[in-house]
Amino acid sequence: MSVLLAERITAGYGKVPIVQGVSVRAEVGQVVSIVGPNGAGKSTFLKAVFGLLRKVDGRVEVDGCDVSHLPPHRIAVSGMAYVPQVNNVFPSLSIVENLEMGAYTRRQGMRERIEEVLEIFPDLKAARSGRAGVLSGGQRNMLGMARALMLSPRVVLLDEPTAGLSPAYTTVVWKQVRRVAETGTGVVVVEQNVDLAVSHSDWTYVLVAGRNRLDGAASEVAKEDLSSIFLGGGGGNSTVSDGSQTGMGGEPMVANGS
Repeated sequence: MSVLLAERITAGYGKVPIVQGVSVRAEVGQVVSIVGPNGAGKSTFLKAVFGLLRKVDGRVEVDGCDVSHLPPHRIAVSGMAYVPQVNNVFPSLSIVENLEMGAYTRRQGMRERIEEVLEIFPDLKAARSGRAGVLSGGQRNMLGMARALMLSPRVVLLDEPTAGLSPAYTTVVWKQVRRVAETGTGVVVVEQNVDLAVSHSDWTYVLVAGRNRLDGAASEVAKEDLSSIFLGGGGGNSTVSDGSQTGMGGEPMVANGS
């Protein structure tokens, strides 16, 4: 079941779109990575999906509900969460207070939800009363993820959650991404470290010059010459698959070359 269906998204910051006709899908409990060279439009795509950028064209559904024309705060209530790369916590507040801020529209069960979320993030649970401003970069990113879970979203969008982190903590963050997915939440991750993203994902999309270039089961995408594709090689749009996900039109995805 698709918790996120973004079809033919075209958006940007000026007259010339940065992303053109990009489509991405995420299923229940699935980790989906979006990779590509610098300037491919990966982060721009996430902002457009979450309503932070005006879409010129395209459709976004969360759990089958059309949210294409909703503002970000209503998209959040509809079941989508977004964690930016920076400024993703309130540094002057405690960890628990940050989680409370993430539950701003939750009418009941906030305390219970805080405990549920802290069980997913043991490092945060151990420091629950501490200020977010003293956390390391990786811990802040995890707090951003935790806060995003407070409304029990169907899908979470993460923009480069490991940027600037040490290799050791990068692995910790990806383990937490997998734990989030194991709760049944779909997770869509933009990541600059291609090898790391592909090795920790179920499905991978490759964007080049603002367009879909390749997608498929991560294990199959890993076999492709991604360096050549990033530089413009590898032909046009294509899909590699092991049959675990269906295409945007609902038909099974099949390989058509790279």
